[in-house]
Amino acid sequence: MTARTVPPLRETGECEMNAATTGLAAGMALGFAGYFGGFWAFLLVLVLGAAGLVVGLVVQGDLDLRTRRQR
Repeated sequence: MTARTVPPLRETGECEMNAATTGLAAGMALGFAGYFGGFWAFLLVLVLGAAGLVVGLVVQGDLDLRTRRQR
């Protein structure tokens, strides 16, 4: 066995969230909203989650909402 060169995430205080974990959390939130709140709560959580995703991508710099016109 070789020694780890990268310190564990818990020791550095950092945490990474991959797409599967994010999808799982979103699916569970939508499931709880649908079960306990009904269809309209499901839609509300879905819309607000999508809006949060867009805001997060803009803040992170992965999405640019400025329009550029071609001349």
